[in-house]
This record gives sequence, C-alpha cells and structure tokens, in this order.
Amino acid sequence: MIATHQPFRLILASASPRRRELLAQAGYVFQVDAADIDEAPRTNEAPAAYVQRLAEEKAEAVLVRHPRPGSSHALPLLVLGADTTVVCDSDILAKPADAADAKRMLCRLSGRTHQVLTGIAIATHTATVSAVESTDVVFSPIPDAELDLYCATHEPLDKAGAYGIQGYAARWIPRIAGDYFNVMGLPIARTVRLIEESAQQGPQGERGDRGN
Repeated sequence: MIATHQPFRLILASASPRRRELLAQAGYVFQVDAADIDEAPRTNEAPAAYVQRLAEEKAEAVLVRHPRPGSSHALPLLVLGADTTVVCDSDILAKPADAADAKRMLCRLSGRTHQVLTGIAIATHTATVSAVESTDVVFSPIPDAELDLYCATHEPLDKAGAYGIQGYAARWIPRIAGDYFNVMGLPIARTVRLIEESAQQGPQGERGDRGN
C-alpha cells in the first residue's frame, strides 16, 4: 500500500467489513466506531435524501462521542458516515428481513436495471459535508433454481437489495453504469474528494454540498 501523509484523524462510523477494506485500499489510516441510529425512512422521503440523511446522522452521532481536543496542536477529527440502498421503481430495497423477503426483492430486480445509491458524509467539529453517488446496475433474468439456492444461504441477508456485487450475485450482473465501488458500499473516488474538502476547511467552515 502507498503511504500517504494524513494531517487529520479519521474515524469510520460503520461496522461494514467492505467499507473498511475499501477505505484501507484508498490508503487511509483510520479507526472504526460504528454508529447505531434508527434507519427507518421518513414518510415520502426520496431515496437520495434518505441515504444522504443517514450518512450525515451516522457521522454526527459518532462525532459527539469524540469531544473537540483542547490542544491547538491536535490533529483535526474527520468522521466518515455512509449508507447504501438499492432503488427499484423509486422504492427503497433495504436489507431483507428473511429468505422470503430476499427472494421477493431479487424477483423484482431480475431482468431489469436498478440503481444503487450511497450517501457519504464527513462530520467535523466545524461542519458536515455530504454527497450521494448513484450507479445503474443491470440484472440478467435469474433462473428460479439459482434464486432458491442463493436465498437459502446467509449471503443476501445483510445486504441492501439482497445481493452483493462482489459475491455470488455477480453472475447475474452483465454490466453497470457508474462506480463499481459504490455498489460495494463506498464510492472511493467521491469519498476521497469529500475527505480532502473537509480536511481543507477552516475553523469557520460551513455545512455544505447537500446535493448530488
């Protein structure tokens, strides 16, 4: 791994092993302090607004556990929050409740194109910046026998939309349009830009970039 100069402390507000791997792949040194918040969508909340809000809330929930350092020589603290969901026909497909729910979701995705949205947010003691990344994912028709075998495993149960592009479901995905790492749960390039933006903010930074 390429060693990089990191003039800040970085905390990942997520227990996701995939996000840990991707953030380390991007060259960052960080600690993990997972957030625990209510992830239920609000009434009539748009999918992009939903993942962006959750990313911000996760980052800010962890930030308050780490008070501003008293020393002016202490490194600034950046907390990274992220949330990923699958969207089909404007409906949010979160993690399935059980195998039957996973099968229901995958039947909707079979033979169609859907979107994967990831909200990312960086919270500091002066500001929160956030963004949303979107990737189109094309599914081939899923054979019934394969679908039943897959849903009988534990693999789909901890993943939005009941699949992971890096797992068995890759056999059903002939192409995507957008960031592959976004579908895994953390768009690396967009995250790097957001981290750099936050690291460069002055002490009077404003809350920013709440769009795509």
